[in-house]
Amino acid sequence: MAAETDLYEDDFIGWTEQQARALREAARHSTNGGLDWEHLAEEIEDVGRSYRRTLASHVRLVIEHLLKLEFSAASESRRGWTETVIRARGEIEAWLGDEPGLRPRLPGIIEQERPRAAKLAAKGLLGFSENSAGVQARLQAGLYTDEQIREDWFPDARAVPPA
Repeated sequence: MAAETDLYEDDFIGWTEQQARALREAARHSTNGGLDWEHLAEEIEDVGRSYRRTLASHVRLVIEHLLKLEFSAASESRRGWTETVIRARGEIEAWLGDEPGLRPRLPGIIEQERPRAAKLAAKGLLGFSENSAGVQARLQAGLYTDEQIREDWFPDARAVPPA
């Protein structure tokens, strides 16, 4: 029980995965008819997935807006895109601080969200009649590093609003 408590405190996402497996195993061997084991396991798993989806949403937002900052000639939108990146980075750090079990999952989440973010950025640029070829080329060459996504990096000096 102490190990499960430590896992709950140290890696909530890992705990949800472990508990879902344990519930499913108990369902195969238990006669406790009052519990809906499979649905309990699914709900516990879904809590962990929900945390990952929320983090992924913030990651996708950062990548999308970094791409817009890098490839858009628009000047009026830059401040809003930059502020969006700053807010989303803050949310990413808050999630990683509150749920340390998400930290080792972050590289996989970033990798998963890169193509989705590029697609959104390309559509957004086309919506302003801008060329999205740079976004596609950037996607093929590899998008930003994990550190560029999480830290105070921007594609160029125009992206950072004056203090």
